[in-house]
Amino acid sequence: QVQLVESGGGLVQPGGSLRLSCAASGSIFSIYAMGWYRQAPGKQRELVATISNGFVTNYADSVKGRFTISKDNAKNTVYLQMNSLKPEDTAVYFCNADRGPLVIPTMRQSWGQGTQVTVSS
Repeated sequence: QVQLVESGGGLVQPGGSLRLSCAASGSIFSIYAMGWYRQAPGKQRELVATISNGFVTNYADSVKGRFTISKDNAKNTVYLQMNSLKPEDTAVYFCNADRGPLVIPTMRQSWGQGTQVTVSS
């Protein structure tokens, strides 16, 4: 099991920036990839960005060019730098850890508690 704790959410004006952090503990050496997801009120959770253990990144089209996912293995921490924020970015952001395709499906995914990001003027 991997434990994840997000931080860094808050209220920001459109065009502003915010950096989210996700600290991982537990079975951190088993992590295959990590990512950020978000869920707006009344909407399905959606992928924002992922980063593999090989540092390959993937982004949703809606955030490409504005958000950057990164990680610091020494600190067991994943970050999401969010720039040029828009009101439609408002959501609860969740950190995810994927232990990879060789792990039992029910044990593969871990989730943080979520951190609220509100973009409003």
